Amino acid sequence: MTIDSIKNGIVLDHIEAGKSMEIYRVLELSKLDCSVAIIKNAVSRKVGHKDIIKIDSIIDINIDVLGYIDPGITVNIVRDGEIVEKKNLSLPEQVTGVIACKNPRCITSIEQELPHVFRLTDRKEGIYRCIYCEAKAKAEA
Repeated sequence: MTIDSIKNGIVLDHIEAGKSMEIYRVLELSKLDCSVAIIKNAVSRKVGHKDIIKIDSIIDINIDVLGYIDPGITVNIVRDGEIVEKKNLSLPEQVTGVIACKNPRCITSIEQELPHVFRLTDRKEGIYRCIYCEAKAKAEA
């Protein structure tokens, strides 16, 4: 299978196999007017299999969302066919609007317009807690 290289855009590499569709949905890539290629289960020397997303345009991407979904992702910025910037992600300190608080007593279940904000409390275990009620959520990874 051959997937063309991109001239100017973004390549999300080293995505855990099977997570590319979730990233596509969360980042709302279907709303873009440019080409987006999703490569699932590509062979990887490091991890066996991985997913890759190629976006044929340079857009703003929420790095915190990507880091929460899969902290092992590498974000490559491509200009004139060359990688000009490479970002290795990690779990973000705080995520907003990614995790919904499941505590029925949390203020976010009553005040619908309040953003769901979670702060990283245990990096090793990937534990996030709601800033309003301290309910626990675990990172996707």
